[in-house]
Amino acid sequence: MSPKNNLSDTILETKALTMHFGGLMALNSVSLKIQRLSITALIGPNGAGKTTLFNCLTGLYKPSGGQIIFNKSSRESLHLNGRAPYCVSRLGLARTFQNIRLFNNLTVLENVLIGGHCRLKSGLWGALFRGRKTKKEEKDILEYSHSLLKNYGLAREAGSLAKNLPYGAQRRLEIIRALAAGPSILLLDEPAAGLNLAETKELEEIIEKVRDLEKLTIILIEHDMSLVMSISHQIHVLDYGRLIASGPPEAIRCDPQVIRAYLGAAAS
Repeated sequence: MSPKNNLSDTILETKALTMHFGGLMALNSVSLKIQRLSITALIGPNGAGKTTLFNCLTGLYKPSGGQIIFNKSSRESLHLNGRAPYCVSRLGLARTFQNIRLFNNLTVLENVLIGGHCRLKSGLWGALFRGRKTKKEEKDILEYSHSLLKNYGLAREAGSLAKNLPYGAQRRLEIIRALAAGPSILLLDEPAAGLNLAETKELEEIIEKVRDLEKLTIILIEHDMSLVMSISHQIHVLDYGRLIASGPPEAIRCDPQVIRAYLGAAAS
């Protein structure tokens, strides 16, 4: 399915975002915009700063400089700089990781329930005394978790241990667990890593389904250029921590600077 260019306003923006580790400049004044309901890709060679950018957006790193602005709605804009990861998650940003980080000895359903934990509002007293409100929240999250597993093809595996799933299904479970948090932005860090051609095609369909069914914005880091070019509305290219190009796939594919820095023969 080719992307639809019916994008609306900016949901996430970085302004001169900088991150350095001692003398290493991992991000060098990166300014970019992510459009609401888009599928946006971050590409670039290894060490370009892609995962560092994700870590800044999700609160794992505190940027050395610049701003991260989350336009939660047309009337509410929030600065994410310095917010803890759990705060960022509650605001509406969820992510997966390059290396799968499932709870291997818990069931598929339990993994998804953990993903939805940040949606609980009853607090310590609610957990201890388990009043009506707490029970209602737990029931809602359980039902939502089951619906996610059904929508994305893992309902039959709900009682299986996560470690017993095939690799491609584990990748899918990570995405479902992130969705359980109810995000408005989903960040996927190399979701196609280790997948074969059939699994990658299935992943492409899942990403588009997630975007359309959940009505959210997706940002992905990915080295599989056929996947990136197929599903992305917009692509941002990083090289040595600098943003060297931004645009739709057809423009990025032909950009001389991008070809020299990253795409090479793959662009031809």
